[in-house]
This record gives sequence, C-alpha cells and structure tokens, in this order.
Amino acid sequence: MLELDLSADIQALRTTFADIKAVVDVEALTADIARLSDEAGAPDLWDDVEKAQKVTSALSHRQAELKRVTEVEQRLDDLDVLVELANEMEDEDSAEEARRELAALEKVIGDLEVQTLLDGEYDDRAAVVTIRSGAGGDDATDFAEMLMRMYLRWAERHKYPVKVMDTSYAEGAGIKSATFEIDAPYAYGTLSVEAGTHRLARISPFGSADKRQTSFAAVEVIPVMEEAQEVDVPEGDIRVDVFRSSGPGGQSVNTTDSAVRITHLPTGIVVSMQNEKSQIQNRAAAMRVLQTRLMLLQKEQEAATKKELAGVITASWGDQMRSYFLYGQQLVKDLRTGYEVGNPSPVFDGDIDGFISAGIRWRKRKDDDD
Repeated sequence: MLELDLSADIQALRTTFADIKAVVDVEALTADIARLSDEAGAPDLWDDVEKAQKVTSALSHRQAELKRVTEVEQRLDDLDVLVELANEMEDEDSAEEARRELAALEKVIGDLEVQTLLDGEYDDRAAVVTIRSGAGGDDATDFAEMLMRMYLRWAERHKYPVKVMDTSYAEGAGIKSATFEIDAPYAYGTLSVEAGTHRLARISPFGSADKRQTSFAAVEVIPVMEEAQEVDVPEGDIRVDVFRSSGPGGQSVNTTDSAVRITHLPTGIVVSMQNEKSQIQNRAAAMRVLQTRLMLLQKEQEAATKKELAGVITASWGDQMRSYFLYGQQLVKDLRTGYEVGNPSPVFDGDIDGFISAGIRWRKRKDDDD
C-alpha cells in the first residue's frame, strides 16, 4: 500500500515561504503595481519617452516579483493536492511527480530566500556588467569572451533581457572588453558578488609548447541609475572620441562614426558605447554609465570601502576571487566562499546560481560580522 508522507517537508517550506512573504511585503508590492499601472495607462505617458521607459520598466520588474511569489504559493497548494491524490489512488507515478515538485520548490524557495538578503541601497536595480581582459595575452582575451558568454547564458536561462552596449574585439582571439545591461529585478544585487578578478588556468590553445597558461579577466558590476544627474560632470573633465563600430577582426559594421568613447580625465575612467543607432544616443548612454560609476566611486571613498561596489580591479595575481581549472583536475572554485564545481562546462554555459547564492550568503555574513 502506497503511503506518501511529505507533510513535514511541505510545512518546512511553508514556514520559510511565510518569512519570505513578510520581507517582500506583498501588500506594498501590490499597491506599488497599482500605482505604476495607473501611471502607465496615462494617455500622455509617451510624451516623455525617458519617463515612460522608467515607469514601464519599474512596473514590469514589480509584476515579475509578485508573479514569482504568487506562483510559489499556488505550487505549494497544488503539491498538497498531488500528495493527497497519490495516496488516494495509490499511484506511484503521482507520488514520483510529487517528490520531483518538492525538490523543485525547495530550489525556488531557496532562491527567493537568497533574494531577501539583497537589502543594499541599489540591490533591486538592473545591472551594467563590464568585462575586461587582463594579463595573459590571447588566453586572457579569449577568457574574457568566455566570461561574457557565461553571463549572457545565465541571463538567457532566467529569461532576463540583455542589451550589449559595447564590445571591443581583440586583434587575435576574444575581446578586450565588453559592457552589457541585464534588465531584471535585483540584477545588481545578485550579480554584484561576481565583481572581481577571475583566473583561468589551462593548456593554452594558442601556443605550441603545450604548457599551462594562467590568464585573468576583471568583472565590474554597477547598478542602473534612474537619475544619473546626481553627479555633475563638467565638460572640461571629459574627453569625447568618436569612432566607427567594429566587429571581430576590425570589420566595420556601421557606415557612420556613431560609436562614442568618453574618458573622465581626473579619474581615468573610460566608457565606450556603440550599440545605439546615433552618436547622440551613444553619448547619452555613455554619460549615464560614467555618472553612475563616479557616484559609486564617491560613495566608496566617503565610506572608505573602495572595492565594495565597482572599485579598481587589477585582473592579475594577488586579488583573484575565483579560479577556473581546465587541465588535470577540472574544477571551478570560489576563493572567498569555498564553493566549487567539479565540471567547468555547465558553469561556462551559465550555470552559476550556486556560486551566486554562496556569494550572497558569504557577503551577508561578512557584513553582519563587520
């Protein structure tokens, strides 16, 4: 006789989920959605395109957050029914389905629980990610492109919209740098633990001596700021260069010189944009990113925490936060949390949620200790 008893496991999930709902504050979230829906329905909304985009983006983010919570609640209720049905019908197939759904819900609720730890000032915002190759020649530029694909595949797995804002291709393999935006709720808080120096060790495919090569790439993550005008950037403090967008190998992809590079002379910060159709749009996008980076830099200096958000990352020996070993013992290991995976292939294919969750929990413990 089949007797499936998952009551203790389901009750534990319900207890955790109740704590999550209290932190999320479903009532306030619902009220916020109603307010934004009214704004989005205004007949003159698109008279101001920038404001309209902010309203619709905020509405989409909050609706997605509420949907995640309500769907979990419904799935918990459905699981109770499925367990009851399996016992009544003595159906092993239904029992196995219930066990699979329990495991899936444990993961989903675990992910939601991690999100409740994201309580920083900008954690709920979308993210701009910049990847730069470091020491290591062709291996480093190839590694930078591998990391870019890893994060884009991660976003694709989660169905998060991505906009590539700038890519600088290397003369040989891979990329010198790339900047892209991930437009999802809590994208900044989630991905900010990925910021730092990443190290790759492998037998180089670019050399003939079959020697082990170590290379580095830097990952920087900053939040998308709705009002970047908080930081005033005098025209005399910047140099603006206009150039033609290029693809791999330097091939021209634009017929006009629409790409823009802005250098902030006092700090040396450089921001390039080539995704938009016009020079004016690329300059505006580059200025928003520059202003955000300067604002974060000011906050870091004021708080004496220079590497907390998007600080200087050297992409070389001595400050790496994660190592990827593609020779001998295949391994990816985070040097801060100790979390590791013995098969690098899924990791480079975007399966990095385990590293992210471990990083968020590690950061929370570190902040509580401080």
